[in-house]
Amino acid sequence: MKLIQQMIKPWRHVFKLDPDRVISDEDLELVCLSGTDAILIGGSTGVTYENTVELLSRVRRFDLPCALEVSDLEAAVPGFDLYMIPMVLNTPDPAWIVGHHRQAIERYGNFIPWELLLTEGYIVLNGDSSVARLTGAECDLTAEEAAAYAQIADKLMTLPVVYLEYSGRFGDMETVQTVRESVENSQLFYGGGITCEAEAERAAALCDTVVVGNIIYRDVQQALLTVGAVKRTEHVRNLYIN
Repeated sequence: MKLIQQMIKPWRHVFKLDPDRVISDEDLELVCLSGTDAILIGGSTGVTYENTVELLSRVRRFDLPCALEVSDLEAAVPGFDLYMIPMVLNTPDPAWIVGHHRQAIERYGNFIPWELLLTEGYIVLNGDSSVARLTGAECDLTAEEAAAYAQIADKLMTLPVVYLEYSGRFGDMETVQTVRESVENSQLFYGGGITCEAEAERAAALCDTVVVGNIIYRDVQQALLTVGAVKRTEHVRNLYIN
């Protein structure tokens, strides 16, 4: 576990690719050679073993870490550098906290590469997103309630990652800041709605790792600009964590 945590520690910028969406070879090359720290593969719907294998094989042409965010047991594909396992904290449905995880262990047992697994404490904050509808997440949280969930992940469960997921909408930075101030040990990920350099900079100033996804499929050139924007904010982020 410590080796995997050390792997993700330097990650400031991550591009997230959805196996269920189309990306050309040209755009994929631009994304993978952009200077991003890693590629995260995953999605809420339409993810299959076949389309995950295909996307992994295309990304593997490039020399950068590639992680799978496991959201469907049928798409648990071998060959990734690590596997990120979401636990949705703000859902009343235990299936998304431990239920699917139990099923995975029952099904795959000794085949699970435990040394490559990293658990994410997910806090879903956009009620209109696919992940919110899928998991039944209670997204109408105050900043203090979101921070309390973050502390459950950080202090009570000692999870390596707290993930603020706005999925398709740029987040409330006041909430993000409140969460930032409450997280001491976990690596704070932010994902959702980043469409330009300015938004990337705002999120990166507060979070350890910024995940950029949807804009890749709408405007790859804008997506590429987020890499430099995130990495310019390192000194600002240090003000919040030191």
